[in-house]
Parts: sequence; C-alpha cells; structure tokens
Amino acid sequence: MHIPNKFQQNDDKELLTLIRDYPFANLITHSALGVEANHLPISISWQGDKLYLHAHIAKVNTLWQSVAEGSEVLVIFNGPNAYISPNHYPTKQQTGKAVPTWNYVAVHVKGTIRFIHDPIWIHQALETLTAEHESNNDKPWAMSDAPATYINKMLPAIVGIEIAVTSMTGQWKLSQNQPEINQIGVIKGLSEQKSTNADKVAAMIQAQQ
Repeated sequence: MHIPNKFQQNDDKELLTLIRDYPFANLITHSALGVEANHLPISISWQGDKLYLHAHIAKVNTLWQSVAEGSEVLVIFNGPNAYISPNHYPTKQQTGKAVPTWNYVAVHVKGTIRFIHDPIWIHQALETLTAEHESNNDKPWAMSDAPATYINKMLPAIVGIEIAVTSMTGQWKLSQNQPEINQIGVIKGLSEQKSTNADKVAAMIQAQQ
C-alpha cells in the first residue's frame, strides 16, 4: 500500500483500535491456484509480546489445503470511508482548482499463516470471538447456551487460522493535505449528509486537527 507521508498512521494503539472496531477483514493469500480473498471476522491474541490474529473457515473451504503452512499473507481492515466532493472546499469557490477524492482509514497486516485442526483450540477461539461481539448485548449469548453435543458435532467442520503478525501499516487519509479552511468545509459537508459513515469520517478529521 502506497502511503504518502501526510497520511501515515504509525501509532500501534490507533492501528489496534481500528482492528478491534472493524474486525471483519479481507484475508489475501497466494498459492498455486493464484491470489484469493476470504472475508473473515478476526480477533486479536497476544502471546507474550507477540501479536497473533485468529480466525476460522469452514472445512469445505479448500484454503487450508491450497495455501502452504508458513506462507506470508495480507489481512486488510477497512474503517470508515467517504466520498469528498470539491464543493466541500471553500477554496474551490475562489480558484475552481479542486477535484473529487475519497477519505478513508485502513490497516494492512502482514504475517505468516498456519491452519489448526485441534477442536479445543477452535472451541476457545470461537468462544473468544463470540464473547467480544456479544459483550454489548443485554443478555449475551455464549457457546455454553447451546447443547454441548450440538457444538461438538460442528467443530470438526471448522478449521482454525492463526496468523503471526510481522508488520502493521496504516493509512489515515483524512484531508491532511488540505488547508484548515477546507478541512472545516469537509467536516461540514460530511455532517450534512446524515450518514453514519460520513459522520465517522467527519469526526476523525475533527479529532486530528
């Protein structure tokens, strides 16, 4: 990912926060079959000072057979994004020199992949993922709510994924290349769209001013 200096995000805390807030990611792999993308919910796991990503796929997905253990993979986490109209820029009214663009935040994580068939590991990974996403519910569902025989019957149909993280890069493209008057114009223009996504981008621009 090409990242102009103005848009670089090097704060690991910010990168990890985006991963936690937007955990549904794109796993990009390469094998003899070519390049493949899978869309997966991801959870973070620390083992000492080493960061891992955990996920799972259905066993009928041949990814675990086609991609070699230890292969380098790329995981893409996409945060809020929004179209930016030149009409948002007050300077456009003066010079006409403006073109459309897109604001977005994204994190690219590279690492090495391994596939796990151990039902105990898979069960724990599923419990962790479920607990994370049920935490805001008044009555969180837990795997223990389902009959153990039902869960145990399903586990063999799942393959676990663990990715040992080797690097993280982030791009926060939030109108940093525009003068403050245009940044304020973008915030105003996005806020008027009454879109959750646009509101989130506007808030992120405002936070970095």
